[in-house]
Amino acid sequence: MSGIWVRLPRIIPPTRRYDTGRSVTTSPAPAGAVRPQGAGDIGVTSEASAGTWGRGAAGEEVPVMRVSSQGVSVVALLADPYTPTEIARRMAWTLSARLTDRSGRGRRFDVKVVSEPFTSGTEDPPTLMRRIMDRRSTENWDIVVALTDLPLHSHGRRLAVGLNHEQGLALLSLPSLGGLRLQTRARRAVEEAVLGLAGPQTMAADGPPRRQPSLRPLDNRLAPDHPGPTGEQEADDLRYVVSGPRGYLRVLVGMVRANRPWRLVTGLSKALAAALATGAIATLDSTTWSLSEALSTPRLVIAMIGSVGLMIGWLIVDGELWHRSTGRSPEARQRARLYNASTVVTVGIGALVCYVGLMVINLLWALFILNDQVFASMTRSPLHATEYLTLSWFVASVATVGGALGSGFESDEAIRAAAYSKREQERRDRLQGIQGAQDD
Repeated sequence: MSGIWVRLPRIIPPTRRYDTGRSVTTSPAPAGAVRPQGAGDIGVTSEASAGTWGRGAAGEEVPVMRVSSQGVSVVALLADPYTPTEIARRMAWTLSARLTDRSGRGRRFDVKVVSEPFTSGTEDPPTLMRRIMDRRSTENWDIVVALTDLPLHSHGRRLAVGLNHEQGLALLSLPSLGGLRLQTRARRAVEEAVLGLAGPQTMAADGPPRRQPSLRPLDNRLAPDHPGPTGEQEADDLRYVVSGPRGYLRVLVGMVRANRPWRLVTGLSKALAAALATGAIATLDSTTWSLSEALSTPRLVIAMIGSVGLMIGWLIVDGELWHRSTGRSPEARQRARLYNASTVVTVGIGALVCYVGLMVINLLWALFILNDQVFASMTRSPLHATEYLTLSWFVASVATVGGALGSGFESDEAIRAAAYSKREQERRDRLQGIQGAQDD
C-alpha cells in the first residue's frame, strides 16, 4: 500500500477578509482531520490541504503528494511591496519551468505573484506565519512562499527561512541572503523550499499527518534548526538561520543593500547644493591653494576622515535616524543594534559616494578655471597633475563639511527618505508613532 497515491476531492473554503494590520489566529483542528483555515466548522479538507495526506483501505500509512485536483501544484509568492515584489516578479518568469524540470514525475507548477504588506505592524515570525496561513485558506493555493525585506529574529537567532510542511508555508527574509547575487540566491531558496514542501508525507492510522521535514540544501551558509512540532507558540517545523559573525555581517549587508545608500546624494538636494557651492568657491580661493600645497598626505587623509565622519554624525543626529529599542528583551536589543549598524553603514557609504563625487567635480572645475601662472605666483609652485589632485582632494573635504551643514535645512522626512528604503521608512514611522503614544 505504500506505493498507492490518493487524490482527495477538492472543496474550496469560503473567503474571509484578510486584515494586514492585525494578527489573525486560528483554532486547532480536531484530532484525525485537517480543518481548513477560514472554513468555519466544516470538518472537511480544503483544496489548500487536499492532496497533502490520505488513508488507505486498511488504515495504514499512505504517502500523498501536495497537489491540486488538476494535477498542478499552485504556488503563490506572497511578497511585501517594493523590493520583494520586484524580486518575486522577476523570479516568476522562469520558476514554473525550473520547478517542473527539477521535480520530475510529470509534476507541474503554476506560479502566482501576490504583492501584499503581510508584515504590516509586526516583525514576529509566528504571527507572520499565522497571517500567511490565514491568507492561504482564502485562496486556491497549495503552497505559499512569503518574501519580506525585513530582518527577522526567532529565539535570539537571525531567521533566514521558516517552513511549515504540514500547511505548505514558507517565510523568507531577504536580508539574510546577503547583498550579492540576491536575485539568484532568492530564486534558489524559493525553489528548494517549494520542492521540500511539495514532497510526499505519510498519514498514520491513529492521528493527523506526520511528516518529517526534509533538510534540503537551501544554502550552505544557512544552518537548519528544528523548533519542534507546530502549535500556538511555534508556527514552523523547520528553520534555517544565520549565526556567528559571518551571519551577522551577511544580514547587515543585505539590509544596507535594501536601503540603496548610493541614493543618499541625490536625495538630499539642499545638502548637495551647499557642498557644490562650497567646493566651487574654495577652488577659487588662494588660501585654499596654499593650504593644499602645505598639507602632507597623512593630514589630507585625516581631513577626509573627519569631514566624512562629521557628515555621518550630523545626518544621523539631525535626521533622528538612531533606533531606540522599545523592549528590554535580548532579542529587542539585538534587533536595535542591527538596525543602528545598518544605519551607520548606509549613511557612511552614502557620504563616501558624495565625497568621491565632489572630488571628481572639483577636479573638473579646477581643470577648467585655474590658470597655471596665477597659481604659481600665489603658491610658488607650478600647477601640475599632482597639484590638481591635491587641491581637489582638500576641497572635497571642505565641501563635505559644507554639505553636512547644508543638510540641516533638510526635513527629517527627506533625510529618512534618502537614507532608507520605503519599507524601512514605514517601519520607523510606525515605531515613532508607538513611542509617541507611549510618551503621551
